[in-house]
Amino acid sequence: MKILYFDCFAGIAGDMTVAALLDLGVPFEVVRDAVGCLPLPRSSYSLGLEKTSRKGIAATRFIVRVEEHQPHRHYGDIASMIEGSSLAAGVKEKSQRVFFRLAEAEAKVHGVSLDRVHFHEVGAVDSIVDIVGAAAAIDHLGIDSIHAAPLPLGGGFVETAHGRLPVPAPATAELLRGIPVHGDTGPGERVTPTGAALLAALATGFGRAPAMTISALGCGAGTKDFEDIPNVLRLFLGETGAGLERDEVCVIETHIDDMNPEVLGYVIDRLLAAGARDAAFSPLQMKKNRPAVKLTVIASPERSDELARLVLRETSAIGVRLYPAARLKLARDIEERATSLGAVRVKVIRDGDDVVRISPEYDDCRRIAAERGMPLLEVYRIVEREAGRP
Repeated sequence: MKILYFDCFAGIAGDMTVAALLDLGVPFEVVRDAVGCLPLPRSSYSLGLEKTSRKGIAATRFIVRVEEHQPHRHYGDIASMIEGSSLAAGVKEKSQRVFFRLAEAEAKVHGVSLDRVHFHEVGAVDSIVDIVGAAAAIDHLGIDSIHAAPLPLGGGFVETAHGRLPVPAPATAELLRGIPVHGDTGPGERVTPTGAALLAALATGFGRAPAMTISALGCGAGTKDFEDIPNVLRLFLGETGAGLERDEVCVIETHIDDMNPEVLGYVIDRLLAAGARDAAFSPLQMKKNRPAVKLTVIASPERSDELARLVLRETSAIGVRLYPAARLKLARDIEERATSLGAVRVKVIRDGDDVVRISPEYDDCRRIAAERGMPLLEVYRIVEREAGRP
C-alpha cells in the first residue's frame, strides 16, 4: 500500500503541494498535460518550475503566471469545466471532490446556496491549476492513502477580494473543521483555502506519521519567506505491507468509581448506537482501594467530541482523556454464504489475496440457533466449516 504523508509544519498551499509532488519525482509533464486538458486559453497562463531554498532547506517552487483580469467563476462553471475535459477519471474525481469542499465552505461562510457560490482568488486560473495539477500528480503516483500532520492556524490578517480578513480566512477556517490544528507558529497565512481543501477532501487521517518504509521525499516552497520557520511543505512517500490498511482513530478514556453498574451496559449500547467504533469497560483498583472501571471508546476523529460529550452526560465522569492513535488492520468484507443451515453472513478477513479467517456474523447465528433450537456454539462450528468451502 502506497502512503503519502503531508508534513505541514509550516502550513500548506496549493502551489506548495504541486511543488512538493514534483520534487518527489512526479514528471512536470504530468501536471502540464493535465492542465492542458482544461478548456482554458493557453495564452491566459504559463507554468514554471525553479529550484530554491527556504532557510537553508532546498525545495522546488511551482510558478503559475496568469493574465490579469481573470473572470470570477461560479462553482458550477468549474465543475462543468472539469467534467467536460479529457482528464483521466481518477483526476476528475479528486479535482471535483476538492472543489466541492471549497464550494461548501464558501456557501456556508457567505450564506448562499452552492449554485450561487462564485470564486475570487480560489476560482482564478492559478488555483484551478493547483488543484487539477495536484490531483493529477497524486493519481500518477498511485497513492492508496493520504495522511497529514496537524495544521498551523497562523494569525494576523490577509487581504482578499472581500477586503481585510482574519487568518485563517473564513473559508479556510470552515474547511479546518474536524482537522487537528495548533498555534505553534508565528503570524501570517499558513494555510490557504486551496491547501485546506486539498487535505479536507483527500486525506484519510491526521496526526502522527503512519508506520511505513519511506521511498521518496519532496519539498515544496511557499511564495512567502516567514521569519520563524522555513516555509516548506514536506511530503513523504512510503509503503506498508500488502493487504494491511491504516487509519487514524481517537481514543476516549475515563475512570468511573461512583456509578450504578446497571447503567454501564446502557452506556455501552448508547455509544455504539451513536457511532463509536468500539467501547469497553475494564476493571480498576483506584484510590482508597475503591473498585472501579475504565471506559475506553474507539471513535473516528470527526465523532470524538460528540461521543466524549455523550460519556460526560450519560456517566458520572466529569472529564475524559482524548488522544489520537494509528490503527493497523486487515481488510475485511461481509459476504453471504450458503450453508446447510441456510444463507449466513460472514466476515471474510484478508491479508492481501490470502484469506486469514472467516468469522460468522453473530446476529445470523443467534437467529438460526433460536429458530432451530440448536446450541449457538454448534451453529458457529457448522457455519465456520461450511462457509469456508470454495
